[in-house]
Amino acid sequence: CVAIVGARNASAAACRFARQLGQELADAGTTIVSGLARGIDTAAHVGAIGGSTIGVIASGIDIAFPPENAALQEDIATRGLLVAEQPPGTEPRARNFPSRNRIIAGLAIGTVVVEAVPRSGSLITARLAAEAGREVMAVPGSPLDPRAQGCNLLIRDGATLVQTAADILEQVRPFDPRSVRAPADRFAGPPRQDADDGDRRIIAGLLGPVPVGIDELVRQSHRPPAIVQTVLLELELAGRLERHAGGRVALV
Repeated sequence: CVAIVGARNASAAACRFARQLGQELADAGTTIVSGLARGIDTAAHVGAIGGSTIGVIASGIDIAFPPENAALQEDIATRGLLVAEQPPGTEPRARNFPSRNRIIAGLAIGTVVVEAVPRSGSLITARLAAEAGREVMAVPGSPLDPRAQGCNLLIRDGATLVQTAADILEQVRPFDPRSVRAPADRFAGPPRQDADDGDRRIIAGLLGPVPVGIDELVRQSHRPPAIVQTVLLELELAGRLERHAGGRVALV
């Protein structure tokens, strides 16, 4: 799979390019995964719908969000794959989107960002992909367009510059399944990743304007690393947290 993500308020040109990438990659036999949001996500799904595409949503499987994508969501469920971590009937909530972004990054062997502002869910998805050792790619844009600043920053920091679908295929092929490590214990249940209000209260109470290491937050909160990361992602999406060098974080 290749993930294509980007701005909800993307330019018409960026949406056309995302749709083109989705179609050309799908024609090449690559599955496209995205989040079924407005803008770039929708364009990528529409381009790939004739091939193989996966939609990862932050609501229950029976809730269409945004509402105008109801037909597209149903089409993906019929012809591709629809993934929802939340139980049926769950309305989309801000706290559910970090988990959705993590799933998108985890499903794909490479993530492509097409238009994104510096502080956005798309860049968080790209960071999660990088932390998991996956390929991170970005489409460059005008330095005068705020919607392109996030992509340009990714490229500056080492992401692969994408101008054609061939640039993406060059990065993700060939893929050797033997490079995927098996779980240490196949009988162990999955670690808890959904943070509750108690987790949020304790972790937020350990944060302040002075940067602190994530390892220190895990140690002091007595919470699993996955829970700590989930809460930090929620705070980052809400614009309340900024990251510093050395894996440290602080409240804004």
